[in-house]
Amino acid sequence: MSTDLPKAVTPEQIEAAAALLDAGQLVAFPTETVYGLGGDAADPDAVARIYAAKGRPANHPVIVHLPPGGDPGYWVDSLPDDARKLIDAFWPGPLTLILKRAAHIPDAVSGGQDTVALRCPSHPVAQALLAAFSARRGGHGGVAAPSANRFGHVSPTTAQHVRDEFGDTVHVLDGGPSEVGIESTILDLSRGFPALLRPGHVTPQQIADVLGRAPRLPDGSDATAPRASGTLKAHYAPRTPLALLPFDVLEPLLAAAHAAGERVALVARASCAGRWAQADDVHFVAAPEDPQAYARDLYCMLRTLDRAQVARILIEKLPDTVEWIAVNDRLGRAAAAFEAQE
Repeated sequence: MSTDLPKAVTPEQIEAAAALLDAGQLVAFPTETVYGLGGDAADPDAVARIYAAKGRPANHPVIVHLPPGGDPGYWVDSLPDDARKLIDAFWPGPLTLILKRAAHIPDAVSGGQDTVALRCPSHPVAQALLAAFSARRGGHGGVAAPSANRFGHVSPTTAQHVRDEFGDTVHVLDGGPSEVGIESTILDLSRGFPALLRPGHVTPQQIADVLGRAPRLPDGSDATAPRASGTLKAHYAPRTPLALLPFDVLEPLLAAAHAAGERVALVARASCAGRWAQADDVHFVAAPEDPQAYARDLYCMLRTLDRAQVARILIEKLPDTVEWIAVNDRLGRAAAAFEAQE
């Protein structure tokens, strides 16, 4: 990605935003994944403001964002060889590493755990902001930045999405739409072996290619894993009820809704949708066939469907393959928010 600032963001705006962070205030800014709600990671009061703004549980950790050339060693007890290899391969980029936290780092960013999550984003606005803030802290500044939305809801991929969540209560840097569209891959290295805690744009195979061994994949049995951002069962949910099911299970639901005169949304591959793609009482969205395109469009699509005045969002379940692991993860957690209501 380009390191040049987009025309909508000036160096003066970057410095003003860095000054706000330096004063303990919050700034929403773009990354290549989603927009983040940032505060000084070394200031427990600033981190508390993030939690309060989002309505986020205090034991749910956040990710510390570092500028290119920043020193991850400042934040951790030690930097293992595996971490160095992955940093060289994927930073700046959408990979978060969980490592043992250095003793001098407040535990507010880790939800009281002895670990810390670190990443270096590749978006030029994020990089400029992080570099400006870090310079104010002698080269050791980091910004804690979960997604800039209310806790558990759909993540934002544009500045307008952030404004829709917080109005004018949060300062926003507008860097255009996020290119990846879903949150970073989270890899735990704090226990002596690599374990994938949240799938994302960086795939298990890419990680295996760098480390020479495959990471442990999330299967619900890793009881010793540290808590990590975005890994609760129900997350990323729109406000409109959502169901994720194979298309042959969705069809009776579509028929029942049609019989009841209920308007619903359908997200499915065009090859499967059949007559429902043209039905008057169905808001049809043709699902991208490519996993990366689906990921890029996902959150914007869900936010659009929240405004579409439909009673329910019905989404065709995607192939259960490693290529779709990240999108399936987000859709599964979004659907889980409504399963108790079934």
